[in-house]
Amino acid sequence: MIDVISSRRLATRPAQSQLISSSTCHEIDQLVGNTPVLWTPEISGTPGRGFWAKLEGHNPGGIKDRPGLHMIQRARERGDLLPGALVVESTSGTLGLGLALAGMVYEHPITLVTDPGMEPAMRHLLAAYGAQVDIVDRPHRTGGWQQARRDRVAQLLAAQPGAFCPDQYNNPDNVDAYQQLALELVAQLGRVDVLVCSVGTGGHSSGTARVLREFFPHLRLVGVDAIGSTIFGQPARTRLMRGLGSSIHPRNVDYRAFDQVHWVAPAEAVWTCRRLAVTRYVTGGWSVGAVALVASWLARTEPDDTRIAAVFPDGPHRYADTIYNDDYCRRHDLLGRLPDSRPEEIRHPGEREVDRWTRCTHVVDPAATGNEQRQR
Repeated sequence: MIDVISSRRLATRPAQSQLISSSTCHEIDQLVGNTPVLWTPEISGTPGRGFWAKLEGHNPGGIKDRPGLHMIQRARERGDLLPGALVVESTSGTLGLGLALAGMVYEHPITLVTDPGMEPAMRHLLAAYGAQVDIVDRPHRTGGWQQARRDRVAQLLAAQPGAFCPDQYNNPDNVDAYQQLALELVAQLGRVDVLVCSVGTGGHSSGTARVLREFFPHLRLVGVDAIGSTIFGQPARTRLMRGLGSSIHPRNVDYRAFDQVHWVAPAEAVWTCRRLAVTRYVTGGWSVGAVALVASWLARTEPDDTRIAAVFPDGPHRYADTIYNDDYCRRHDLLGRLPDSRPEEIRHPGEREVDRWTRCTHVVDPAATGNEQRQR
């Protein structure tokens, strides 16, 4: 159990020549999972306070390698996806990597529909992995780029009989794919009191919390969303941050599972990502910055024996030309904007539109009827 592991550096360590790899893989899908957790001091430097970061960037393509493989495997088992058939999906990037991996493992051609916001480096990488990248050229009038991508997916499916769309936003296999991540946390930490997750499709927050609560019934789930996302009842706006947030309402979001939600702005995520980089070396993208900001506040304000696990969905390399590029950040006014030490508070997501780090403990499903809301 992790209780015997100190957050301090071990006094003696074996020489590099004495280290022997414990992971010898014959197949590429065996590289997915068993990612490490790292004790991470909270970002303001409060002595002794911090959280455990689950480093999903140690998967070959990031956290969505897990659902990429799982959704394709389950579709094949059910007969929804025939051998060699085309797979078509909408993605902002990370699931594209997971599906490219699944396409290699299960021998399916992959077409990924994205938008101009995807970084050129990511588009080139996906193409190098053998995926066909299809870019929509204008946003949907009300559903933004996300709905425009989904509409294009529907067109491609209609034109290719037998093609299959995993539909990461609504497919319960996306949720089920995170069972193993939860079991890894149980084995690694022994106890989890608070789980902090970014929310996009709702897959990893719902799937991980559901399994963890079988072991720890009093687990609290904290969702982290982006400013301008409509998932938790804020108005949809154009968003700079990718990988979290949505302009639609994915059915995989388990609203009843959340104890609170935080919205984070791009400049706050950038500052936190860069702070992690310079103080801890381990950092990542927009979701990592937003999650680390919230997890650090929880580490400062919760009782000191609270065990907090925060899921870091990816690493920093994809963001070299955005989050870690000074010219890009200056163009978008993202530099030098230190987050406040605590979030603003609202009593209901519909109280007002937020534009900075804000917290709400009244979590609602904005797509639910009034009667459904009263039954929560």
